[in-house]
Formats: sequence, structure tokens, C-alpha cells
Amino acid sequence: MGYIELNVLNNNESPLAMGIDLGTTNSLAAVWKEGRPVVIKPDGAPSGSVPSVIHLPERGEAVVGHKAREQAIVDPRHTIFSIKRLMGRGLADVQADLTAFPFPVEEDANGVLRVQAHGREYTPEQLSSLILMRVHDLACRSMGGGEITRAVITVPAYFDDTQRQATRDAARLAGLDVMRIINEPTAASLAYGLDQSATGKIAVYDLGGGTFDISILSIEEGVFRVLSTNGDTHLGGDDFDAALVQLVLERLDQRLSREELADPALQRAARLAAEKCKHELSAKPEADLHLVLPDSGINVRRNVTREEFEALVQPLVQRTLDACRRALSDAGLEPREVSEVVLVGGSTRMPVVRKAVEDFFGRLPHTELNPDEVVALGAAVQAHILTGGSRDLLLMDVTPLSLGLETMGGAVAKVIARNSTIPCQATEGFTTYVDNQTGLDFNIVQGERELASDCRSLGRFKLSGIPPLPAGMARVAVRFHVDADGLLKVTAREESTGATASITVQPKHGLTDEQVETMLADSLTYAREDFEAGRAAGLVTELGTMIRATERNLPHVADDLDPEARADIRDALAEAKAAAETHDAKRLQAARDALEQATLPLAALLMDQVAKKALAGKSLTDV
Repeated sequence: MGYIELNVLNNNESPLAMGIDLGTTNSLAAVWKEGRPVVIKPDGAPSGSVPSVIHLPERGEAVVGHKAREQAIVDPRHTIFSIKRLMGRGLADVQADLTAFPFPVEEDANGVLRVQAHGREYTPEQLSSLILMRVHDLACRSMGGGEITRAVITVPAYFDDTQRQATRDAARLAGLDVMRIINEPTAASLAYGLDQSATGKIAVYDLGGGTFDISILSIEEGVFRVLSTNGDTHLGGDDFDAALVQLVLERLDQRLSREELADPALQRAARLAAEKCKHELSAKPEADLHLVLPDSGINVRRNVTREEFEALVQPLVQRTLDACRRALSDAGLEPREVSEVVLVGGSTRMPVVRKAVEDFFGRLPHTELNPDEVVALGAAVQAHILTGGSRDLLLMDVTPLSLGLETMGGAVAKVIARNSTIPCQATEGFTTYVDNQTGLDFNIVQGERELASDCRSLGRFKLSGIPPLPAGMARVAVRFHVDADGLLKVTAREESTGATASITVQPKHGLTDEQVETMLADSLTYAREDFEAGRAAGLVTELGTMIRATERNLPHVADDLDPEARADIRDALAEAKAAAETHDAKRLQAARDALEQATLPLAALLMDQVAKKALAGKSLTDV
């Protein structure tokens, strides 16, 4: 028989939803457990973080997480990272990012970005769904195997409607039921419990791997309200790494050609070396920036002092403070009026960042919680509340940008102003421009500029059936409604006839419902392959358990086994170890069955020992 190690949990709480931080660099999940939010970590693991990295091999299924990250230098062309920066964007939006990506990104006829790998195409939503599936699967496994499909997912506060919808689509592809999309800074405040312990104004400074957000929050009598948000979706730890990359590439500038310097493997190795150096500089006054590529004969070492690094990244830090000033201005506050400051995101570990924030706000920021985990913890708090948790809290987020319609001449009529509390709705009246006009075309835009061409177009729809009246006589009411997730629906109604038209905004650079359905259908089409891959992964895990149990127990009873039984066990162990290195489900199953059969004598001896020990010193009446 095989050996199965049981982990029996006696837990009366059954979390119905998890909080997920879908990050640029790392992602992780948390749940509400025993009266508090906790990050879900695999047994024995120091962290629950999963690198937001996907390796796409030529054959077989995609690899996500730490193993994918290891492929970044070996196969950079097919190792995808920072996919969050492409979510809900068009090619023109991400030109600055493309120079740092070793993998090709193109835009299709519908404006949807696609990553190319081995002759196949993947949308950012598809790739993000792989990360979400990995985080979700690890979390469920660590929780004992129960399926938790409902989730609260966080996004940067400055994510626009397009990016939020793209996040929801990714979750849908991952098989998750999204209860709420909430802002990362808001989640961080929930994690600190500031809604219960503080009254006043809070600033949440969130500097992650790829994005920066600043949110100004107000808490009063249990009402948690976002006063303003600001930030930069193209500013994060990756940019601090890039500053160090330039230092090491300068050493190679005279030795290598432009093509060699642009080699994806070199660029990725330089990034990893820069990241390591940056981490060391957060703890030490100086560190080595060491780049080694044996295959290319490259071995470069450069000493970097903390002072040099801080001078190098000062413009980046200043950009975050500029965003803080804008957010405070929108909230009508001065820095001294903020009573609490919270730091979020791994990049806030840098001393230069912490000092800058302390000086700007004039107070020591909160750093008690792990900045990498605080967002997921807050998402778990919100998930707990939405599933009937008792925490007394009213969460009120805001729209990050103004919403409106393009009018004649290309101007913008703003219907919902930025930083409006959501959910919200507003109605504006419009009319016809020429005589006998029987229809109106609406272009919904998002942004703060006065011309539609300078704002982002979110979608278009047409209202027909307007009576042929002189110009300016028709009366059309246009209603904007933003739900609790920040998603927009626009409805137009002509008052005399009752003719209506509406649109739930489908982002310009997002997936249509049909595309999402097609992707879901594909997942069913390839269900057999996926099942076999999942079965193989399960057998590898089971074999590992059996191998460890056999090797642990065999020495205790080896002398009591006959030589043939010992030989059978050794042969079965060798085959089991070899099979565990493959993904061949048939071979794995055969190896598992053979090991189970070979260890029957071993199991019988162990059971006999246990029985003898239990009965030792007892009489027949005791038994």
C-alpha cells in the first residue's frame, strides 16, 4: 500500500472568498481566518508570493511563478513579465514599456494587444488569467483542497475603466467570480484596520513593481471614503531597476555592439542583477552590481553606494511626490492635515523613499505590516465583509478620471467628474445639431482634457428613432451610471418618443464578450489535455509523498524484510524517482502502482510494529 500523509484541520471557519493582489511583479492571496486576514502560504514556504511571470514553452502547458522566473535568462523571448502594464492598453500607450520587453507585442485590428510566442498569440487578459489561476490553485491547495471561487481583486487606484474591465475579464477566464474590484491603497488601509482605529485623513503611498498610486482617504464614524487619487501607471520598482541597468550597460558599451547590448538574455540578466543590487542597498550602504553571462564571456562588477543610487533615482522619487501634491490639491488638503501615512509595495523598502515620504508629510509612515502583503490582506478584509462579515465598514471609492461625451466640434461635456464617489450616476440633456436629425452618435470619453482627441475613447453607440424636428428641439437625456466596481453603463432616451439606447462600456482595448466566450470555449476544447496535465501533476505530488514515506520508514524494518522484497522496493523507488521527472501520466501511474505493490510487505511490518507497541504491557482484559 502507498503512504498518504494526512493534514487534518479542525477549523469551524469556512472562508467563502479570498482577496487577491494581482501585482506587476508578484501576486498573492489572503483569506479571513480566526478573526483576522492572513496570507495563504504553502506549507513550509516563507512567503505566499507568486512571481507574476509566465514561461511559454514550445510544447506543454505554461509555467507560472518561481520556475517561470528561472527561465528569464535561459529563454527570455518566451518568458513574460510585467504583463499588468499591458492590461487594457493600446500599442500607443505602452511604447515606453516595449523597449524593456524581450518578447514581441503587437496590436490586432480591434486594438487588442497580443504577445507572440511559438507562433501563437496571447492577450494580456489570457496571460493574467494564468497568474490568477496559479495563485488561486496554490491558495486552495494550502487551505486543504476546498474550492474557493469568489474573490475580491485589487487594482491600482489610477487604473481607468478599460484596465479594470480587463482585470475582470482575466478573472473570468481564470474561472473566478469577482465580487468586487477595489483600489490597492484602499485595501492597504483596511489591512491596517485604520477604519476602526482612526478618524481623520489618511494618505496611502503605494509604490509597487510597475505602478505608483497615492490615495487620500477620509474615515469618520465608520464611513471609509476616498477623497482623491493620483498616480502613474508607468512608475515603479522596474524603473528604479532600469536606472541601475544603465550603469552596468555603460561598462559594456565599448565592448559590445548595439545588437549585442539589446540581446534579450543580456537585458534580462542585467535586470536581475540590478534588482539584487537594489535590494542590498536597502540594507547596506554599498553593494556590488554584478552581471555574469558565462556563455557570452561577460563578467562585470561595479560597486554602487547608496548615495550614488539615491542621486540616480531622485527624479523618480520626485515624480511620486508630484503626484502626492496633486492628490492633496484635489482633496483640498495640506500635507500637515494628513493624520496617518501608510506605505505599500515592495519598493517602499528603499530608505530614499521612506525618508522622502516622511519629510513630505511631516510624520513617520506606517511600516508595521509587510508591504508586499498588505494589499492582499486588505482585499481579504473586504471579501470577509462582502460574505457577511461583521466588521462595521462602509467603503466608498471614487472614479479616477472624469467621464463624458464628445460634442460637436470635438469638445468634451463632462458628465461625471473625477473623484466622484462610487457607485454614482448623473444625467445630462443633449439635443440635435441639424434640422430633421433622426439619430445621435455618442462617443464616451474618459480624461481631464477639453478635447475628445486628447482623452481616451471608451466606446461608441447610436440612438435612433428621434422625430425629425428642427435643430435643438429634440430632448435627449443621457444617463451615466458607475457601479461599485467602477464599471460604466450609459443610457440615452429621447423624451417625446421614449426611444432608448444603451451600452455597458466595452473598453476600446479590451476583449469583447464574444472573445471571452471563445477563450472559455477553447478551455473546454482542450479540457482533455488540461486534465492529463493536471493528472500528471497530481501523480508527481503523490509519488513524492510515497517516496519520502518509503525512504523514511524502510531503514527501521529493512532487516526484517526478505532480500527479494528489499530488491523490489529499491527497483520501484528508482523507477518512481525517474518517472517523477517526467510529465507522462501513464508512466507516473504505472510507477505509483508498482511502488504501492512493492511496499505492501513494508506496510505490513510497520502495522505489526504499531500494534505490538500499542499492546505492550496490556492484558487481554485491557484490550
